[in-house]
Amino acid sequence: MKIRVGFGYDVHQLQVGRDFWLGGVLIPHEKGALGHSDADVLLHAICDAILGAAGKRDIGTYFPDTSDEFKGIDSKILLERTISIIHEDGWKIGNIDATLCLEKPKIKPHVPAMIETIARICSIDQLDVSIKATTEERMGYVGREEGVNAYAVVLIQKD
Repeated sequence: MKIRVGFGYDVHQLQVGRDFWLGGVLIPHEKGALGHSDADVLLHAICDAILGAAGKRDIGTYFPDTSDEFKGIDSKILLERTISIIHEDGWKIGNIDATLCLEKPKIKPHVPAMIETIARICSIDQLDVSIKATTEERMGYVGREEGVNAYAVVLIQKD
């Protein structure tokens, strides 16, 4: 069996009045992430990790923010398409480990829904998806609640 590991990172500015999508789940909050798509920072970091593990280019190569096709797109669709890209080469997801960095809102109540959504799209067991969250202790743009970022590590495998 061949295995590979990929790392992904994404960041988005927060803005009052926008929907806040994290891990494919709409999170109630007065601010949401600004971006060309739905700006789901967690799914974008996971897509980049998957693509990196497979030796592909970054998410912007496949889903450019200059294309009207991807304007406002649901990032769950981007994750589905990313999975299709690596399936073409015989890869499948082994596990996903991700961390969100944000001050507010607390996401613990939403983590089970995020895990279910990601596991379903990736065709893996929910136990193979880990999502953690931390604050930046009120420091920097995350601490000032100006932005949100996410980190992801993904293991892919093929026989």
